[in-house]
Amino acid sequence: MIDAHVHFWNFDPIRDNWISEEMNAIRKDFSPKNLIRCYNELQIAGCVAVQANQSEEENEFLLTLAEQNEMIKGIVGWIDLKNPNLLGRLNYWNNFKKIKGWRHVLQAETADFILDKDFISGVKQLNNFSYTYDLLCYHNQLESIIKMVDQIPDQPLVLDHCGKPDVKSQDLKTWADNIKTLAQNPNVLCKVSGLFAEADWKNWKEIELFNCFDIVFENFGPERMMYGSDWPVMLISRPHQAWFNLVNKYTEKFNDAERKMIFGDNAKAFYKL
Repeated sequence: MIDAHVHFWNFDPIRDNWISEEMNAIRKDFSPKNLIRCYNELQIAGCVAVQANQSEEENEFLLTLAEQNEMIKGIVGWIDLKNPNLLGRLNYWNNFKKIKGWRHVLQAETADFILDKDFISGVKQLNNFSYTYDLLCYHNQLESIIKMVDQIPDQPLVLDHCGKPDVKSQDLKTWADNIKTLAQNPNVLCKVSGLFAEADWKNWKEIELFNCFDIVFENFGPERMMYGSDWPVMLISRPHQAWFNLVNKYTEKFNDAERKMIFGDNAKAFYKL
């Protein structure tokens, strides 16, 4: 099994100012050694380490961790996709085979940024290097994401955290409609990850999360879904095992081959692990 979405960091209160005081559980360092026992218990063989900081130094940090820790099977790094010398930077990072793809924190950007021609042109260049691209956005940005994705039909893409639906309010209709539209693009996959952060951290109900699972699994199907924990962010709500158990319970309806896809095979194929 593969955990398709984890983060590692040495906590810096200025750089990591998105980690607010109420997220006290994650205002500290997190390294691969913190995952060993949990992965052994759950029989998870490895993970994809995803950027948490928007700098090329982040790529160096994750590459160093990957050299020291066999559990890191692939890296989703950060690169300035609007850099006039993007080709030069991609050629440089192409020397490091653990880097499988890239991500920008689009949830912090405007629609104008997401649909900027230079940004989209940058994403288009990734395919020349067989790189993937992770889409990180809130549910209210999905219309812009759909317009962006329509312009890059050949690029392998994955939607992080199911497009961050409003689990807490259960106001899911517009999000569900947009998921249906987005999923019509066969080059887009979806990570079943990150929803603890969108729920009432301490008082969520299983049905609230399963309502969201229903939509993504119905539209993407098990052949385009991949399990991710979003560790350590999800620790603001529950331990890693709680998220795993929730997804495991929901996916009991699928056959063994489909469950293998969700819990590992899709991530291996997508990220070329």
